[in-house]
Amino acid sequence: MSSRRLTTTSYAILGLLATQPWSTYELANQLRRALHFFWPRAESNLYAEPKRLVAAGLADAREEWNGDRKRTVYSITDRGRARLEEWLGTDVPPVRVESEAYLRILFGNMGSKDNILRALRRIEDDAIAMSRHYVELGEEYARGEGLFPDRIHVNALLVSLAVAQGRTTAAWARSARADVDQWSETAVPDVDLALKKLREAIGEAGTTGAP
Repeated sequence: MSSRRLTTTSYAILGLLATQPWSTYELANQLRRALHFFWPRAESNLYAEPKRLVAAGLADAREEWNGDRKRTVYSITDRGRARLEEWLGTDVPPVRVESEAYLRILFGNMGSKDNILRALRRIEDDAIAMSRHYVELGEEYARGEGLFPDRIHVNALLVSLAVAQGRTTAAWARSARADVDQWSETAVPDVDLALKKLREAIGEAGTTGAP
């Protein structure tokens, strides 16, 4: 496996293996626990990726017994750790947002108010779920019960970002639902309300894009 064939998911798994050895089941659980809200991936890929890392010499696999069941436990190799450190030093690609709910809002004037409200409720529900999830993780570390106390500093950064994003997005969705409730229909704009929302969003930043 050459460096250009490694995916971001490959590096995510290498990062987990650099923390400690895991079975594929444990890796899947950790990816759900730590990455689900910003790097969701199909579990089939998560179970296949460690094998590809072993084939590339970036991870080792050993068989061990857990009670009466045999499992495969993966650990990172020196070569894998070097590759992970190399990736961490590369340029970071632009942050991207992928959301079908956003698309449904963008084209909402072609459907009903209920369609838009449904998309807004999904955004709000997901944002609340994300903030609650990371609040729980943060509380674990605040109580001294975090799984990896030596990683509390980087985990605190991610928790603070996820909680802030979740709460801000949920508040926006509630406000947007209140606005849409005032619309008489979706095809004809309420120009005054739209301009009011635009001016509130633009604020003092104007066209500079500054916060």
